[in-house]
Amino acid sequence: MRWPKRLLVAGVAGAVALTASACAGGQVRGASKAPEPAASGTGSPAAQPTGTPSEGVVNDATFVYAPNLDVVTDWDPATSYSNEIIAMSNIYEGLTRYDAGARKAVPRLATEWTSSDGGKQWTFKLRQGVKFHSGADLDAQAAKKAIERTIEKKGGAAYIWDAVDSIEAPDASTLTFKLKYAAPLDLVASSGYAAYIYDVDAVDESGRTDAGTGPYTVGSWQKGKETELTLKAFDGYWGGWKPEQYRKIAFRVTPEITTAWQLLQQGEVTFVPRLNPQLFTQAQTTAKVMTAQSPSFQNLLVLFNTASGPAKDIRIRQALQAAIDYDGLVAALKGSGQKASGLVPQGLLGGAPGLEPKQDMQKAQELLQSAGYGPDNPELKLSLTYAQGDEDQKLLVTLLSSALKNLNVDLRARPMTWNAQWDLGKKQGQDLFVMYWYPDYPDAYSWFLNVFKSSDKPQFNLSYLKDAEIDKAIDALPQLTATDPVKAEQAYRDLQRKLIDDRAAVAVPYVQTYQRALSSDVQGYADNPAYPNVVFVYDLKRAG
Repeated sequence: MRWPKRLLVAGVAGAVALTASACAGGQVRGASKAPEPAASGTGSPAAQPTGTPSEGVVNDATFVYAPNLDVVTDWDPATSYSNEIIAMSNIYEGLTRYDAGARKAVPRLATEWTSSDGGKQWTFKLRQGVKFHSGADLDAQAAKKAIERTIEKKGGAAYIWDAVDSIEAPDASTLTFKLKYAAPLDLVASSGYAAYIYDVDAVDESGRTDAGTGPYTVGSWQKGKETELTLKAFDGYWGGWKPEQYRKIAFRVTPEITTAWQLLQQGEVTFVPRLNPQLFTQAQTTAKVMTAQSPSFQNLLVLFNTASGPAKDIRIRQALQAAIDYDGLVAALKGSGQKASGLVPQGLLGGAPGLEPKQDMQKAQELLQSAGYGPDNPELKLSLTYAQGDEDQKLLVTLLSSALKNLNVDLRARPMTWNAQWDLGKKQGQDLFVMYWYPDYPDAYSWFLNVFKSSDKPQFNLSYLKDAEIDKAIDALPQLTATDPVKAEQAYRDLQRKLIDDRAAVAVPYVQTYQRALSSDVQGYADNPAYPNVVFVYDLKRAG
């Protein structure tokens, strides 16, 4: 089961919309005290070691990240499932990391891996000479204990390991997984959540630890302070250090996007994860500032209530799909979103070009009339919930409300905090539910398992769809992905057509485009959509 997460996703619009895996928002666990800093820090660098810690002049510059929300909601690397991904990805590492350009997993703590038995057995060879921040050595037994603890905790995104039957450590550098069914474990191991390797012996009773293996460790944490969290270089990092790298990271919480923009111009922050279209345009011509723009793996979903209320009639759902002004919405987003093609964003296996939706008001009117509604029939009243404070979602609602009004449909839209919206959704309390989604690990399976598989007690299946045929097809996806990518591509395409066209359970208006602004003296920045809003600071250099 997927646990709620993503306070950050619910949020901000026009401002910094930090979103994380997959849902529109989510319950944030109560934050505990900060872990005591261990020997030094962790993070995620290049795929191969770069040598021993360098001598000579050290770059003492601090990389200042300006999120709009509190950073840490859960310090336990086993259960972390929210905002803290932007910090923990610099404190912990997994066996692999996803390379979005190559569309495959690449080495991290594992240097190589093989699969056998039709994708039901995976063997990983571990990197040598790696130390945890606690000072302990990383070996196969330690990695085994970390993954097993994460599985046993059953929190956060632990479901990613559901295929695992057993883990063995035949020697210090070898980790072998035996699976209950074939699955792409190299992709699973590159997840942004629940795939961290950490020193289990350094975890206290509350789950707090800073004993990862990456380039940075915790310097300070002051909950509620503007500079909430600082990280410092871990001198024992296996990748080594060069003088031009950032040895410090600070997370300076800045709720107002205009304030973050001003701080960037003044040189007080280094990175702003999202600007609104107006400020992004301004940033493109501002001295000492550079911009970055790239497509994400995060899309917006409009889920229709297939179980109760007016939308239980498929003609109503199809009319709603046809009434959305997809092109007008994308134009109004001014570069911060691109038109979706099906459920799966491009760049993931299962992305399906040619499924782009189109507005068709005549079709919408005909469908409504056949269902007994429309301009010359009784008014249709529908309820919709969306994320409070998210201007992009509000824009969708405004355009859809206007279109439906011409068809004698009253769309009663309620902006809500994520927890309130989600609680209502689990009670089938609305006709349309608007939320974001993106995967925990770089695989399209997340959308289908979490959002569309039948569930007696809805978690994220907020269309309430129950379809045994679709469930069976969803269950077959992991094995197909691991053993026959060509068949998997077709299976994903078929499922998307069934969910969008045949069942009309969802509309997918757009995929978000990340629009970043950062100091022009930063070198080497590149977005990785598999790790939303994460900056792998170790990979950067500071000019001058």
